[in-house]
Amino acid sequence: MKQLSEKILYQVITPRPAQSHKGTFGRVLIIGGTAEFGGAVIMNAMAAVYAGAGLVTVATDTANFTALHSHLPEAMVVDFNQDLTTLIQNNDVILIGSGLGDRLDILQATFRAVFPKQILIVDGSALTLLAENHINLPHARLVLTPHQMEWQRITGISIAQQAFEAFNVLGRDRLKQMPIVVLKQHHTQIYTSKDIYELPIGGPYQATGGMGDTLAGIIAGFAAQFFLASLSDVVLAAVYSHSAIADELAKTQYIVLPTQISQQLPKFMKHYAVTKP
Repeated sequence: MKQLSEKILYQVITPRPAQSHKGTFGRVLIIGGTAEFGGAVIMNAMAAVYAGAGLVTVATDTANFTALHSHLPEAMVVDFNQDLTTLIQNNDVILIGSGLGDRLDILQATFRAVFPKQILIVDGSALTLLAENHINLPHARLVLTPHQMEWQRITGISIAQQAFEAFNVLGRDRLKQMPIVVLKQHHTQIYTSKDIYELPIGGPYQATGGMGDTLAGIIAGFAAQFFLASLSDVVLAAVYSHSAIADELAKTQYIVLPTQISQQLPKFMKHYAVTKP
């Protein structure tokens, strides 16, 4: 297993070209957020916008519209009860699952609509629905972001067995589509098609509701704009950035809020876009 290091940030985060517009930096569609769990997609969207995605649209319950516009006027919003097929197919990156609750119908419709060339990030409730209903993953460029219990539900690999990377590789191989897996734990592990990485940074100050939603949003924002890098490298850079910002904030704070990480992203990314080792 390889140790993930700051070096990945210099490889992925690059200066923006002078001749560019919002479409240059990708389109992200976030699907999730029932009336009870609207904060999840708000944190998804904040992370994706602050990470630099060109256009971010949130498909969510109408109960969340006002709160989303209030927190993030930069994002667009639509009702997730409508037919999302055309919208899904017009975006580069789809993030589904944060706060999705029991909306199996929306998950199934999304899986039917995605194209193989699109990046599909599956998070939160979507992972539980996937496991409980024995749904096959679609043909797409897949990223799964489970915590340990979600990974156990999906693969049958117990939390105790997850301490051994061979079991996690076996579990990932069972999924057939060979997704990139971000296994969230004390030292998060990232399973790519070639290598396994462990994140050596981060800490208990990140044990706060919404931390995973923010990570998923950062991955989406990075994937939308840094398309010249491999998807594996993009995911690695997003995971490292998430905890590196938290580490810095934790120097003067007892806990770190997910929204604080999002707010620090533009300044953090600026450093790595202009400073090379």
